[in-house]
Amino acid sequence: MTDVAAVKAALKTQAIETPSWAYGNSGTRFKVFAQAGVPRDPYEKLADAAKVHEFTGVAPTVALHIPWDKVEDYAALAKFAEEHGVRLGAINSNTFQDDDYKLGSVCHPDAAVRRKAVDHLLECVDIMDATGSRDLKLWFADGTNYPGQDDIRARQDRLAKALAEVYERLGDGQRMLLEYKFFEPAFYSTDVPDWGTAYAHCLKLGPKAQVVVDTGHHAPGTNIEFIVATLLREGKLGGFDFNSRFYADDDLMVGAADPFQLFRIMYEVVRGGGFTPEVAFMLDQCHNIEAKIPAIIRSVMNVQEATAKALLVDREALVAAQASGDVLGANGVVMDAFNTDVRPLLREVREEMGVAPEPMAAYASSGWGERIVAERVGGEQAGWGA
Repeated sequence: MTDVAAVKAALKTQAIETPSWAYGNSGTRFKVFAQAGVPRDPYEKLADAAKVHEFTGVAPTVALHIPWDKVEDYAALAKFAEEHGVRLGAINSNTFQDDDYKLGSVCHPDAAVRRKAVDHLLECVDIMDATGSRDLKLWFADGTNYPGQDDIRARQDRLAKALAEVYERLGDGQRMLLEYKFFEPAFYSTDVPDWGTAYAHCLKLGPKAQVVVDTGHHAPGTNIEFIVATLLREGKLGGFDFNSRFYADDDLMVGAADPFQLFRIMYEVVRGGGFTPEVAFMLDQCHNIEAKIPAIIRSVMNVQEATAKALLVDREALVAAQASGDVLGANGVVMDAFNTDVRPLLREVREEMGVAPEPMAAYASSGWGERIVAERVGGEQAGWGA
């Protein structure tokens, strides 16, 4: 039998990082849809993130994206965050929004462009020093569109050299998390297309290099939970970027497309010993048509629900069924947990934590949404590229 008290205790330790860019305007390749009340600077993003944490109790950190969140004084930004009840989290680099990066960044055939990209990554580590952030998140849009466009192996050599230089710059207690994506914007060959490529580079770099799994960065039918289980087994799972996909990298709200998949992933996290601070759980989503803050609150709740169900799997019964070859029995144990309505349990957990039992309703009645629409008039709203 599952120890419900232990499940509740585990849920109270959960921490889900929210991304600063999710609070700004975003859209599709065709249009960015502006919303009233959207933050105009990193400080207003943090104020909104603080509301998510206030009403959920499990979103204590906020990831920054550089240069989108560039400020003059990062220590002051960190202090502002702490004054609002949150902390600054991962620093996400940007080597994909500059004209020089048309043919790649750290893998570019031109050494001058590679130097520019690496210098940006080193700048991000400097920012980590100022903010107290632990993780440097690396995602590269590097790749090619046509056979023969560039030397595939040479690009891997360039990537390895760049990563090694940044790795050496990391301080004590700092890590780099290498993300992968099988296509887009490169369509013929992507330089970090899969978990195996990311794992190979991280393994060569050393213990401060870990793989991050973006749940939207996989081909249809990919068994993401197998990847999670393998990386945990190898001690190389550094974190997640949670979102949902129907077709490609849709960046929809986590759990929206396939809540059963999210549950399966979280079960492997729990089973593999990954439900610890060493595995970072972060949202990476674009809220194009839905209201930003409520969408982020709902996403946090979706991760909580999947985690609660994963923790409720009767491990003793499951192991017994697996050992005896009881295929249907084993599957039944897993399905029983997934089909459990964990919302009452989570309401109890929130009440015991001193936060609203119904976060969505609490936010709606708080007046924050109306307040920011009224107050954030003028200036330039934050969005892609800002």
